[in-house]
Amino acid sequence: MKRILFTLAAAFSVAAPALADQALATSKNCMACHAIDKKLVGPAFKDVAAKYANDKSAAEKLATKVIKGGSGVWGPIPMPANTQVNEAEAKKLVAWVLAAK
Repeated sequence: MKRILFTLAAAFSVAAPALADQALATSKNCMACHAIDKKLVGPAFKDVAAKYANDKSAAEKLATKVIKGGSGVWGPIPMPANTQVNEAEAKKLVAWVLAAK
């Protein structure tokens, strides 16, 4: 019985960060314009991860873009500023997006 509980606890501890970050993205309205695996209004998160895979400065640039907004990188539709997202949340969201497969 202890082995089963330990296995379940380990499984949830691995899945929890991914779920928590998707929950944060949902709570901050990111999912209104983005999806993990398909383009909506904005690019798919997996496409963002692929584009910035070799860019060592991507996390900092994208965290700033999450907060301040931006335009021109993914087409004519600008990403609005997200003033409800603080710096720590932006960094957590960007880390999650850059890990998308």
